[in-house]
Amino acid sequence: MTLTEEDDESAARSAAEEFAAQMATFWQERLGPRLLGVYRIGSLAHGGFSRRYSDIDLAVIAEDGLAASELERSRAMAAILSPALGAKLSVFWSDRSFAIGRFPPLDRVDYLDHAVAVIEKERARPERPSMAAIRDYLRGQPLESWREEVERCARMERLGRADHKPYLRAHLYPARFVYSWKLGAMGSNDAAVAFLRGNAPHGLDVDLIERALRVRQEAGDLDPLLPERTKLAAQFAACARLAGA
Repeated sequence: MTLTEEDDESAARSAAEEFAAQMATFWQERLGPRLLGVYRIGSLAHGGFSRRYSDIDLAVIAEDGLAASELERSRAMAAILSPALGAKLSVFWSDRSFAIGRFPPLDRVDYLDHAVAVIEKERARPERPSMAAIRDYLRGQPLESWREEVERCARMERLGRADHKPYLRAHLYPARFVYSWKLGAMGSNDAAVAFLRGNAPHGLDVDLIERALRVRQEAGDLDPLLPERTKLAAQFAACARLAGA
């Protein structure tokens, strides 16, 4: 990566962090004393943020959770603050006891291990999901969603504007899956791919995943990887065998 590209990535990360701070202020004004904290999670917390391929993941913890109208208002505010960054925003939320809301087991682990407070009145500390709970989760909806994306990718003849991010994720997901399956944790794409080098299940093409990671790191185009879409079915099969699915 050239110096200019590094500067671009640094500027993009700074802009994303500023956007997160603005959204935290919105939640503070909206929720008042109900708000316990707003946190950066995902790549804005544990590293590897990409101006082109990353989401902006925020965790909002409120005393009694969030209403649908509050979530809708937050989406509107995000679009006002920045249409481009607002489109990247993904809100995870819960109440004090983490009994309701949108906070899957792995994202809960990410919150426990990596959350960076933007605004914090009190740190809620939910019980850590067990390895069994994490594996049950992984072999369910995440594996099924990836299977559907693999099948969609196999039918592609070209990459449209909206296809690049999901296509890249389809190539990188095996690393994230194996990392979480074996460690019960969530890490950056870089950490997950590095872990694969000594822990890949039989049949997984690690070289292909490393090529996809380099594209992400360089915020590059994925067109050179389009011919490799036919290999995604074998990548899925290797992870499905690991999960006994």
